[in-house]
Amino acid sequence: MPGHFEPLPGGGAAVALDDVEISIIRSLAVQLLELIGPGPAEDAEADPLAELFAEGPSEPPSDPVLKRLFPDAYCDPEQTPGSTQDAAEQRAYSAEFRRYTENDLRAGKRENALAVIHSLNELAPAGEGGAVLELSPQQARRWLGALNDLRLAIGSRLEITDEDDTDDLYRLPEQDPRKPMVMAYLWLGGLQETLVSTLMP
Repeated sequence: MPGHFEPLPGGGAAVALDDVEISIIRSLAVQLLELIGPGPAEDAEADPLAELFAEGPSEPPSDPVLKRLFPDAYCDPEQTPGSTQDAAEQRAYSAEFRRYTENDLRAGKRENALAVIHSLNELAPAGEGGAVLELSPQQARRWLGALNDLRLAIGSRLEITDEDDTDDLYRLPEQDPRKPMVMAYLWLGGLQETLVSTLMP
């Protein structure tokens, strides 16, 4: 899947996508939306004031992908705390931070995924089973956030923790059931990298 973003005059970015690529990105974005879940306003009565002061969860999610998307703010999983008291303080700080920020973080990730889906749905065919997606600078930033979240989600499922893991994935045999997910992870990485380049001044 060789598609890559190129800058547009006056800002923004464009990429040529075929029907398969469009379908893959749309499907992944929909799955990400399902994973993130509905917002508080979708579960409660429409009260803007109540929504403004709604508190989020204080415990980290149990799903490993959601843990990757919404990590603890004060806990470093690679670092051993100096004492049990340090660990308890870090958990308390993380819980408090999560309670007041996770709803907004989820809303932002949800909006990014929805922006991807909407822009793909509005694509006009360019012939021969493909289309050219043109994004404004604001849309491009939404796409960048969604691409990052999709790669984090796939990377978590593939148990990628560092670049060495990625190198090993390149060498997977074709019959490995993880191969399609690996190909999607690498392709999305290429899209993300070229989109970053288009947004740099």
